[in-house]
Amino acid sequence: MDNKDIDTEIHPLKNDGKFTENNVTDAEKEIVIKKQSGLSRLSRCRTAAFFSALFLCLAVVFAFSFIIPCPVRPYSQRTWIAQYEQAETIAFLTTEDVNQDKVKDVIFLVKTDNTSIFNMSCVDKGFQSPCTFLIALSGTNGSALWIIPVADEVQLAECGIQNLGGVKSGCLIIGIPCFASAIDSHTGKHLWTKEISTEINAIVKGPVVKIPDVNGDDIQDLILISTVEDKFTIFTLSGHNGDLLREDSSIGIEEKGHHVFVTKSGAQYVLFYKGDVIEGYSINHLYSRKVEAESKSVAFKQDPDWEKRLNHSGGYIPLLPVSSSGDVLYLITVPGKYYKNLFVVKSEVSELLDGQKLNSLWSLNTSDIISKPALGYFKKDVMSIIVELGIGNGRKKVIIIESNSGSVQWQLEMNMGIVNPNPATLSTGDHRSTFLFWGSLNMVINETTGAKDILYMFHPTLPDVLLELNNHTENIVMFDAVLFEASRHACYVLLTGPKTMEEPGILTVTKRKLKEDIINSKVIWLSSKEDSNEQKIRDYFFKMRYTSQAK
Repeated sequence: MDNKDIDTEIHPLKNDGKFTENNVTDAEKEIVIKKQSGLSRLSRCRTAAFFSALFLCLAVVFAFSFIIPCPVRPYSQRTWIAQYEQAETIAFLTTEDVNQDKVKDVIFLVKTDNTSIFNMSCVDKGFQSPCTFLIALSGTNGSALWIIPVADEVQLAECGIQNLGGVKSGCLIIGIPCFASAIDSHTGKHLWTKEISTEINAIVKGPVVKIPDVNGDDIQDLILISTVEDKFTIFTLSGHNGDLLREDSSIGIEEKGHHVFVTKSGAQYVLFYKGDVIEGYSINHLYSRKVEAESKSVAFKQDPDWEKRLNHSGGYIPLLPVSSSGDVLYLITVPGKYYKNLFVVKSEVSELLDGQKLNSLWSLNTSDIISKPALGYFKKDVMSIIVELGIGNGRKKVIIIESNSGSVQWQLEMNMGIVNPNPATLSTGDHRSTFLFWGSLNMVINETTGAKDILYMFHPTLPDVLLELNNHTENIVMFDAVLFEASRHACYVLLTGPKTMEEPGILTVTKRKLKEDIINSKVIWLSSKEDSNEQKIRDYFFKMRYTSQAK
């Protein structure tokens, strides 16, 4: 084989390449060069775009990491105290996020003539001195967010009313003589004031009944319940500007109190009670549609199960507990598995009524109720009720009742203390609750120090243990346990000092973080199963997590 053939076999494409190259025209070469040039430019553009995007991403990461500051969560002091000299108060204290920093703030009332501490006077707003101020304190440090004079005397206050006066949340103040004022909860700005009744001795009782818009301004309206001696009057006010829409004195029962109940269908009923009588009235009955011409027709919801029991001659629905002995003290809505039920607390017997069928589910002897019961969870996700009963000789019994069956889940006897504030609960991360109540476990009261109100903390996972958190000798006007921030910052708030009609003195508002009191708490063993490692118990309570689960 000659050398050419060998070369062809070894390099079979060599000659073909040369042949192709020799046969390509100039025009074709120009097209190939242009294509290669275009691809090269495209490649450079892609590279530039890639590095530009990479640089932009790095710049954003750098900016958020080092230049742009992260939102600063407000630092909350563990404990703060606000004091007011020569002051009095009424039993009103509530919490709401006033300044929108995601931490709840404290709203309460102070009556004083020492207005120098407020940089404003009662006369500035047309009131006599002393007058009553509505005050909002920051939940983080106790500083005043806003202060406003609202009345000479206040007989009813309620905050957290949505869309009142067209603002997100408002407070309604009922003053003496009988007038209503709306205050913006977030700014303390006065929204409107309207006279309700010309009767000097008219008494308006809470709660305020919020009803759907009836006058066509797209803002919910309000019903106020007023009594003048034996006369019983219902006022319907515009939530927008306080105008009187309707005044009605047709309800027969002379009330001691009332309670708003919402049925499974969303129908709203107002339950009036006096003695052992409970009568339910639908909003349809309380509000006549024959109002001013500009008012619109409103289809108020009515519940078929309730309306079956309607007393047509009286226009009300009778609620007849099986255990009818004793006067009604409290009506409390208790969440059930499928709908809400009604807990009727009487002076001798407490009873749970089915919220739809209105029949009795269970009853329990609870004579001498000494405080308003509170709701919490002893078992996981099973509602319980904490009740305090007087048992004589300055002693009381604290019992926790399962709402499903009425069985007693836990109980303890102790001394009453001085004023016996209402118990409170906080939901915990294990779907149970901590129970907070006042009293004293000391059988003998120290004569040198006198009686004390001592705060105790209990959790169902340690049924033989109490923590003694704090003690007070001052007059406790209001007490509440509050989750100041979602899933954190569990605290309790105390309002102490003289009430209205008492001699003025030092009024104090205190916020205390539970964890701080737990650190210095005293461990109380209720059985012989005493564990020497008390710090282990404190650590268990200290590490407890809380939730904003509705009670």
